Amino acid sequence: MLTYLITGGAGFIGSHLTERLLRDGHRVIVIDDLSSGAEKNLDAARASSKLEFIRAGVEDCDAMNYGARQSDTIFHLAATVGVFNIIQSPVETILNNVDGTKAVLAAATPRKVKTIVASTSEVYGKSLSAPFREDDDLLLGPTSRSRWSYAASKVVDEFLALAWQHEKGVPTVVTRFFNTIGPRQVGRYGMVVPRFLAQALAGEDLTVYGSGQQSRCFTYVDDVVEWLVRLANDDRASGQVFNLGNPSEISIEELAKLVIEVSGSLSKIRHVSYQEAYEPGFEDIARRVPDIGKVTALTGYQPRVALREALERTRDWVAETMTAGATA
Repeated sequence: MLTYLITGGAGFIGSHLTERLLRDGHRVIVIDDLSSGAEKNLDAARASSKLEFIRAGVEDCDAMNYGARQSDTIFHLAATVGVFNIIQSPVETILNNVDGTKAVLAAATPRKVKTIVASTSEVYGKSLSAPFREDDDLLLGPTSRSRWSYAASKVVDEFLALAWQHEKGVPTVVTRFFNTIGPRQVGRYGMVVPRFLAQALAGEDLTVYGSGQQSRCFTYVDDVVEWLVRLANDDRASGQVFNLGNPSEISIEELAKLVIEVSGSLSKIRHVSYQEAYEPGFEDIARRVPDIGKVTALTGYQPRVALREALERTRDWVAETMTAGATA
């Protein structure tokens, strides 16, 4: 039995990772301030006596030091995410992400605890070199656009993680997530799949921002969790950056149509300008496609859940949540 510390463990990805590690027979310490996560995400995990939940932020030195002292590996998933958060609270986004990662790495230092730092495909910015490789150049927009502050903060997180291993001897792994989806992901921060599903199930128009021709790749959460576990258990991963994503590409317009289909909905598609949805001058990314050759070669694992199945599983959770909310 190993002990894992998960920051943001009551969040979407974190709660699924928590359940997986508990099923594998390990002990899990979750540190989460519930600013975006929810205790109910851990309802299934609480059946295990090997779960310890601490309501605290990663800046809480006592909580972090306590967790790190007992842990064999740290998964640092806590972060400010979502386009709406980024635009509305750029200062909080930058400070939470950079200071939070620094606090986690500092706690890992005394015992040199291996730390997996979650990053994002957003760091590729406006690059047109898709599919993106981990050693590609990054191309962000101007600092006058707050939309890029999130990507910039995660770039600093990556630099911190890799520098911490080089200078302080803490084994670190950086993982860049490409649009992870699944049950427990909420749409209030701008995530497109839960937003589309909620609109379709309610019989509302699906609001597609911009032309809808921008494309994304969506990865089911179980596939991401599998990669995280394998990278945590492989010493060869230390000091490296990995894309975690399903390279199957779809436009947002086609995604909306597929959501309507799997939901059995009569909803229509309504286009909304970026200016109306976000802010004047908002810049979107035309394509975001991962090259997963590196992580596949190291772990021997490729995504197993296709988009339609991922949407169907997520649809069932969204429908259940909406029903529970209506009867509460």
